[in-house]
Amino acid sequence: MQLLLNVIWLIFGGLWLALGYAVAGIVLGITIIGIPFAIASFRMANFALWPFGRRLVDEPGAGAFSAIGNVLWLLLAGWWLAIGHIVTGIVQCITIIGIPLGIANFKLLPVSLFPLGKRIVDSDDRLPTRG
Repeated sequence: MQLLLNVIWLIFGGLWLALGYAVAGIVLGITIIGIPFAIASFRMANFALWPFGRRLVDEPGAGAFSAIGNVLWLLLAGWWLAIGHIVTGIVQCITIIGIPLGIANFKLLPVSLFPLGKRIVDSDDRLPTRG
């Protein structure tokens, strides 16, 4: 089922979202200061290309620089991306077939707002517990 949803997602918006994030990553990678944002943008492109069956988790070693970078990202680009995902998700949820696609768009909201310090894992993977 995940494969079918990913193929439908790819056709009805996922490819364009991933290409947009990839182009943004290329532009951000031109400057040295933008390289961490470019890496996060490529990570978002990867997730936007094939979201079903995967999820985002916090990177254990992310620290203060990730937090500062996320604030900068939120102010400069994150809220625009989030608005785009919200609008697209609402439009996709109008049809019954589009509901899973809309939910996937809403699943992209956290990474579009705060991309630094995140990691993509399979939904089946178990997180290590602290003992």
